[in-house]
Amino acid sequence: MLGLAPALIVLAAITIAPAGYLFLTSLTPLNLTMPGTAWDFSGPHYNYLDLWEDERFLRSAWFQAHLSVATVALQLLGGLGAALLLNRDTPIRRFGRSALLVPMVLPPIAVGILWRVMYTVDISPFHRFMAWIGLPVPPLTTDPDFALWAIVLVDSWEWFPFTMLLVLAALQMIPESPIEAARIDGANGWQMFRYVLFPYIAPTLVVCALFRLIDSIKAFPLIYVLTSGGPGDATTVTNYYAFVQAFNFSLWGYASAIATLMVATIFVISWIIDRLGGNSDGRHD
Repeated sequence: MLGLAPALIVLAAITIAPAGYLFLTSLTPLNLTMPGTAWDFSGPHYNYLDLWEDERFLRSAWFQAHLSVATVALQLLGGLGAALLLNRDTPIRRFGRSALLVPMVLPPIAVGILWRVMYTVDISPFHRFMAWIGLPVPPLTTDPDFALWAIVLVDSWEWFPFTMLLVLAALQMIPESPIEAARIDGANGWQMFRYVLFPYIAPTLVVCALFRLIDSIKAFPLIYVLTSGGPGDATTVTNYYAFVQAFNFSLWGYASAIATLMVATIFVISWIIDRLGGNSDGRHD
């Protein structure tokens, strides 16, 4: 136990202590323009009550739900598809594996700048190509109907290699005997995937979904670079709204309440996914 003490102290210093301070701050009306509010616990529930009456917060939560569900779904589907393709013994497998990992290792700010160029109509090769073939695309990041989906596309492109890497590792650990038995029995491609491969990789997909769900609330760099929460508040998801409240209006207590609620929600959703997906373990035994 004493050997773990240094690690536990560091863990407490960098995670538990800041989380505790965040929660305590959420119970105060802390405003940087009024330092005396830092330890005012006279109305610890006021911030949380105000959240349910704040239409912008409720709208940001709705946008966050759209972003999280869409990005997790696309990353799981894209990563699974890429893993299945790379699992085949083809000459381009090694090159394709390395090339598809590039988006994941790029800094988020670099990804945001790259796609900002891609979304800028005047200089975008994508927009020029679509106009050349007679299918002009509206400016995605400045159109309220498309701005959030533009963020979804970028986030999915950046992080689907994470799912691909884990699923590919799971596929390569599957023993050959059930695959050979299915081939002898005449299983087609879909039957092979559904009844042989999927039971083995289902727990890995659950883990990927959990990690990507947690990370989906951290799309702040992309939103900051590409849209700054706009147009209007079309891409102001919950974490960006907390940033605005803290750094634009100095309402740190209110922003802390938003962040605390986000963390609690992620814990609950992660627990539900883990419980629903936990039964996947051992189905192939």
